[in-house]
Amino acid sequence: MVQTGADRLLNDPALTRLVRDRAWALVCHQASVDGQANHLFDQVCARDDLRPRRLLVPEHGLFGEHLYMEPVPDLVDPRLGVPVRSLYGSEFESLAPRPTDLEGLDVVVFDLQDVGARYYTYLATMALTMRSCASAGVPFVVLDRPNPIGGDIVEGNLPDPALRSFVSYLPLANRHGMTAGEVASLVVDSERLDLDLTVVPCRGWRRAHMWPSTGLPFVPPSPNIPTWETALVYPGMCLLEGTNLSEGRGTTQPFFVFGAPWIRDPWTLVESLRAEAPAGVTFRPTAFVPSHDKGAGQRCPGVQLIVTDPRRFRPLATALAILATVRRQYPDDFALRTDAYEFVRDVPALDLLLGDTALRQALMAGSTASELVGLLEAPARAFQESRQRYLLYR
Repeated sequence: MVQTGADRLLNDPALTRLVRDRAWALVCHQASVDGQANHLFDQVCARDDLRPRRLLVPEHGLFGEHLYMEPVPDLVDPRLGVPVRSLYGSEFESLAPRPTDLEGLDVVVFDLQDVGARYYTYLATMALTMRSCASAGVPFVVLDRPNPIGGDIVEGNLPDPALRSFVSYLPLANRHGMTAGEVASLVVDSERLDLDLTVVPCRGWRRAHMWPSTGLPFVPPSPNIPTWETALVYPGMCLLEGTNLSEGRGTTQPFFVFGAPWIRDPWTLVESLRAEAPAGVTFRPTAFVPSHDKGAGQRCPGVQLIVTDPRRFRPLATALAILATVRRQYPDDFALRTDAYEFVRDVPALDLLLGDTALRQALMAGSTASELVGLLEAPARAFQESRQRYLLYR
């Protein structure tokens, strides 16, 4: 079984000294667990010599109890006995620790489970916290965790810096194939941070390992990533958030189903998607009624994805095939999302997710899936090469 950075911190006296009898804060959530699914925050708060001064929690809250883009309140947990400070409020400035959150600290420890996609916000939270720690002169420790969808496959481009947002904050490909510890070293260089950074690597993880190979329990890191397989489809299907298609939020199969009230013939849509023949996936017609979010309370005919080969499956290419096909079959109904998205009001959400205005323009102009994927092949190869210097695992 893979040993995470959190396991190593708890069981290696040389590493436990990083926090024992020190003033420290822990960036954590419900997926911050050891190999037996015990919460790290429970274990350290129960010991006087390891108790942190405060917990810092990202989007979705300590237990994943808040929906996406829903502000997370500060609280004092009566059982843990320490303040729980939010790193996700109602404005962009709320995404980084406040000076009072870092005051008097000897170290900040980061232990969030990422899912391997640029738009998943936890690594942006890490980067913003690192910047705050660098400004305050507080050392930063990353307890590394496996990338649940593997570390050897890369898809996508680097986002245009002009489109920088919470979902396009880091210079990473859409599917980046890196761990938090690896990205932390990249952040130090890209942000030119004067930061005392320590990464506690995993033991036993290899780049080709997907989650089942780790032997670790999977705890949902957010409400709509209930399984590791959901993490696998997310680097593609999250793009649907930038459109008027439901990506399955408010159903029992988020990101595995998509649809809309205006899809009149899901059977023809499935036939077209099968003709595109994306590797490692098949499709079937379905319908669903979301309990919330897009299409809430309405019957949404659509399509279910079934991943048949996780190693061959390419989520980004699959999602681009879906978007191009729906755009072609429903040109008068398919549209971009226009409401505020992750604190940005004046840029289309799809641009922020794609990280490139030209890709959105090509999609809306009628480019085929293969043409869209072709635009990303060279950027993906370039990122695959540039990330090499930061990789900790082989």
